[in-house]
Amino acid sequence: MKHIIAILLISSWIISSAYSQGRHLPIDTTVITSHSSMINGQTVSYTATTGTQPLWDDMGKPIASLFYTYYKRNNIGDNADRPLLISFNGGPGSASVWMHVAYTGPKVLNIDEEGYPVQPYGVQDNPYSVLDVADIVFVNPVNTAYSRTIPESGKDVDKTKFFGINADIKYLADWLNTFVTRHNRWLSPKYIVGESYGGTRVMGLALELQDQQWMYLNGVIMVSPADYKSYSADNALSSALNVPYMAAAAWYHNVLPADLQSKDLLDVLPEVEDFAINELIPALAKGGFISDEERDACATKMARYTTIDKESILQHNLDVPPRYFWKELLRDESGMTVGRLDSRYLGIDKKNIGTSPDYNAELKSWLHSFTPAINYYLREHLEFKTDIKYNMFGPVHPWDRRNDNTRDNLRQAMANNPYLNVLVQSGYYDGATTYFNAKYTMWQLDPSGRMKDRMDFKGYRSGHMMYLRREDLKLANDDLRSFIKKSLPGEKSAKY
Repeated sequence: MKHIIAILLISSWIISSAYSQGRHLPIDTTVITSHSSMINGQTVSYTATTGTQPLWDDMGKPIASLFYTYYKRNNIGDNADRPLLISFNGGPGSASVWMHVAYTGPKVLNIDEEGYPVQPYGVQDNPYSVLDVADIVFVNPVNTAYSRTIPESGKDVDKTKFFGINADIKYLADWLNTFVTRHNRWLSPKYIVGESYGGTRVMGLALELQDQQWMYLNGVIMVSPADYKSYSADNALSSALNVPYMAAAAWYHNVLPADLQSKDLLDVLPEVEDFAINELIPALAKGGFISDEERDACATKMARYTTIDKESILQHNLDVPPRYFWKELLRDESGMTVGRLDSRYLGIDKKNIGTSPDYNAELKSWLHSFTPAINYYLREHLEFKTDIKYNMFGPVHPWDRRNDNTRDNLRQAMANNPYLNVLVQSGYYDGATTYFNAKYTMWQLDPSGRMKDRMDFKGYRSGHMMYLRREDLKLANDDLRSFIKKSLPGEKSAKY
């Protein structure tokens, strides 16, 4: 009995000591676990590799270590026939958690059919995951999830190596070269998917991987992409592109005029898109020199499509800020605000007066369910245990947005690689990276129009993370699965 007590005391001391030491992650480590799930009507067995992989500088010294999770289906013969999907989220500064445990991964959150939190928190099988047709690696950039920089002793981290559009693309491409080499995936068809700011990231990565790592892709998938080229454009463009989203949100909340409300959403939006492109952009382009008649006519139509009071639209000079819309849409109906990234979500402000919501209702709801789920899942299912905090959003600012050529970089990558195809997925109720902005980005990728047959747009009746709605989780994964299968060339040569 004494021996047992002694062993217990020694074990307790060892555990206590391990947890009381400084918090740090091993630079290069893996934890491998085996699993199976019902996916697309069949049992899929797979291996999950969770760990950290270093990034080196030009002298071969580790400067960062990125946390990743890699799912590989078992009993697959040749990797040359097995696609690899490389997944990023956005922010910048966001972990890969969102698409990992809510969209393409083999497990999804315990949430209701529309995506709202339920208790007990946790995860369940994802019957729609694309793991049946592609292996998946979820990558966390520096300072997201468990990824961290490795500063030299006594020196501050050189943030310029990581925190900016071009720095981010450069180091991630280098890291991916190591990952693909370590896991013997050079022969595999490769796809990169990025959500939100991840859309900017993967547009740039397509050319960086091709030109600097000599790694050619079969597909680039942009989920609710953020394209700073359009956001930073003149108001005549950036403001007008928001109006179709506003109409969609108004339709969802059942506040459009009766003749529009009686139509299906997809019958309403083409009319509003036509107005935005052919009437509102030209009107805004004229600025203060627009005629009173044209200004009044545009304000009348905008009021009809957005339900914002015509006088308020005129006071905004036809340029209604999205934040004002989120506050104003239901102000007289219920006094509730609507969400930024998903306008189906409702919020309660301290005061009904004001020009913008107090908080983003949708993001608070998402953090409610995602944070406990990912911390539980990584520890208890994937057996990766650490005292390091999992950063849902990490410190990555200031972020250098200069010299953003990512849109044209994707066009160049497509021109150089006849195998490369593009899929854009967006939710109609996303008020931050709106679906019409995403369409516009796709339209502008190739002004010649000679590669448009290699691009596709899919819209969903939900918001930024369209996959939180159960119906769209299935539909979006099916669209992604079809895109992967369609873009595999078979015996077709890469030539024009």
